[in-house]
Amino acid sequence: MSENSHDGDSGTGTGTGSTPATDPAHAPDRRAWVAPLISTVVTLPLGLIALFIGGLTPMACDSCNGAAADRFDASFTTAWTVLWIGLLIALAVLIASWAVPHQLRHAARRVGLALASPATVVVTFVAFMALVDWP
Repeated sequence: MSENSHDGDSGTGTGTGSTPATDPAHAPDRRAWVAPLISTVVTLPLGLIALFIGGLTPMACDSCNGAAADRFDASFTTAWTVLWIGLLIALAVLIASWAVPHQLRHAARRVGLALASPATVVVTFVAFMALVDWP
């Protein structure tokens, strides 16, 4: 009997410890790419649209002057910062959804991150629109 043999294994290969049982949770997930791909296809255009609309927002106050223009500029600066930070967070969440290991036990985490990425873009854009002091 060798030093590396398992307890209960007499060397014949018929013992209980001869082969470990495979855990289905550690099995590779063949469809692991689906949720991150759908999230990418939704998140990137949403982010670009939010950034485009946010970039056009200063034109809403082209004819403003005085106190209205000052309030708009101050609120836009804060809102623009919030928009950029939120879009960067959405991008980080999207990258995290791709980076989750491709095993069945991580499927829920992967789908959750994939859903959180476009939701972050929407929440960020709503916050941006709410923070701007419109004329």
